Amino acid sequence: MEQPRTRSPHDGTRRGVPPPLPPQAARSAKAGRAGPPSARGGVPSRRPAAVRPPAPPIVQSVRRMPNPRLTGLGGGLFCGALMLVLGCLDQLLFGASLTVYGVLFLPVCVLTAVWIRRGDLLTAPIVVPIAFAVGLVPVAETGGGGVGGRLMGLFTALATQAGWLYGGTLIAGLIATVRKIRLMNRRAARNRPPV
Repeated sequence: MEQPRTRSPHDGTRRGVPPPLPPQAARSAKAGRAGPPSARGGVPSRRPAAVRPPAPPIVQSVRRMPNPRLTGLGGGLFCGALMLVLGCLDQLLFGASLTVYGVLFLPVCVLTAVWIRRGDLLTAPIVVPIAFAVGLVPVAETGGGGVGGRLMGLFTALATQAGWLYGGTLIAGLIATVRKIRLMNRRAARNRPPV
């Protein structure tokens, strides 16, 4: 019994016709950016990748710093605990100087806004003023002692140091807003269909 003739498998190309280019090479060829064909069957040569210049030393040192990611609650606890510790240190070392406390508040706001994870960015400008009030407890003057005197001192300190409070909240809000915009731009670029 005679066997039917079978064909040899092939990839759908005819003899003498070069295989089709991958989609990336086809697009670059259409755009006129394809390099000269190499000696191996007309495949365009690849361009060397662009070499990035090294980053400035300050950028390299910032990249080496720790980069934790805090949840909203973790950011609030971090900020509140750190401001309470700084308030106690201000009381011990500087005699409850409200200006020193306000200056120390600004870097805490920056760290809190930078270290809060992407999903909880909106909590940064909310937890910062609460932490400012928590840290003021050891720094505020007690007007005559007791709970009423301590509350009066706390409200007075909040009123007189509102500039530091608003400034730190504004910094945290700006950093969180910039991070959120960058995140939205990345998502939009990822979801954009290729041209």
